[in-house]
Amino acid sequence: MMLVKRDRNGVLTDRGIRRAHATGELRVDPFDAALVRPAALSLRLGHEAFSLVTRGPVDVADRSTHPELVPKALDASGRLAIDPGEVVLAPTLEKIGLSENLAGLVDGTSDYARLGIGVVLCGQVSPGFGRDGGAVLTLEIVNHLRHPVLVYPGARICNLMLFASSGSERPYGTMPHNYSSDHVVVASRLADHVRH
Repeated sequence: MMLVKRDRNGVLTDRGIRRAHATGELRVDPFDAALVRPAALSLRLGHEAFSLVTRGPVDVADRSTHPELVPKALDASGRLAIDPGEVVLAPTLEKIGLSENLAGLVDGTSDYARLGIGVVLCGQVSPGFGRDGGAVLTLEIVNHLRHPVLVYPGARICNLMLFASSGSERPYGTMPHNYSSDHVVVASRLADHVRH
């Protein structure tokens, strides 16, 4: 299904996001209309998290040296503690699916940045990501402070800005070693395609 002409170029605003969701160009599960912002869709933190733990130098081409994904339990109040300098991988609560006519950018929110928490991803969400059934976005959360920061699963943690495009000839989900069908956090697949 094609987007209407006025959405062909540039950032989708709230009206365009709601229209893309209604037409199936954008899949969001679960969808909460309250998370639609003027020019982005907010996403919430999922209920699991993994600390990246290394045992020595990491060779990106050697999977045996990659960091271990160590599950992090929530505390008795349901909070996730991010320790100083710790790198945590966590999924979004929402599963996302983009048509070949949409692309996205993910960024952390100003609220978290002002508390010393960086929420990043590779940033780009390619056309066709999660098209067949939706997929979580894996977030990298880093605490830049000297003390632990407690965050709340289910709370808004990042924004997905959406752009209308002319369509992709090779959607992300058809590329090798992609993350387009992930329903949980998975380890890096970089070793699958690094030439050494």
